Amino acid sequence: MITLIGKPTSINVRKVLWTCAELDLPVTREDWRDEHAALNPNRMVPVLVDGDFVLWESNSICRYLCGRQQATTLLPHEARARAGVEQWMDWQATELNNAWRYAFMALVRKSPAHTDPAQVAAGVDNWNRHVGILDARLAATSAYVAGDDFTLADIVIGLSLNRWAMTPMVRPDYPQVAAYLARLAERPGYRAWGGNGVP
Repeated sequence: MITLIGKPTSINVRKVLWTCAELDLPVTREDWRDEHAALNPNRMVPVLVDGDFVLWESNSICRYLCGRQQATTLLPHEARARAGVEQWMDWQATELNNAWRYAFMALVRKSPAHTDPAQVAAGVDNWNRHVGILDARLAATSAYVAGDDFTLADIVIGLSLNRWAMTPMVRPDYPQVAAYLARLAERPGYRAWGGNGVP
């Protein structure tokens, strides 16, 4: 029995739920409670509990589930193909997420700690610039982020692009990103956990 701890509106929890949908892997979800703090010293979600094994960090959880299920279509075994997928997953976690953080906290979360108009504008510009990197990459592949096939990279980046598309701000016209989101929308897992109305 696999248990996933975290609310289903969390972008990082939805990342794992979409992965489970692609793997046709049943999972029980629980909301975070104070007693779960012993499972993750960061006190953040998601946390995965698989028997006596506990894992946190959403991208690591997604990688683990693919390995557990031997899902080499989502995460290839061959070193170069796998590195290509993980490169984009790591870029999403380190570069793309950092680009949108201030703007998202201001425009969606309405955080009182994120009200500097100059920083909001800079955040929007930086966010759009990073999505432009994806638009160029998708123009090169004409398919998915890591190449011809749908992989874990598309799950983590697809959720980030959904957040970008739903945030109330000015966005450039990125035709490759628009076509990519339409391709993702053909997948039941994306419709359930990616393009489900939650930024």
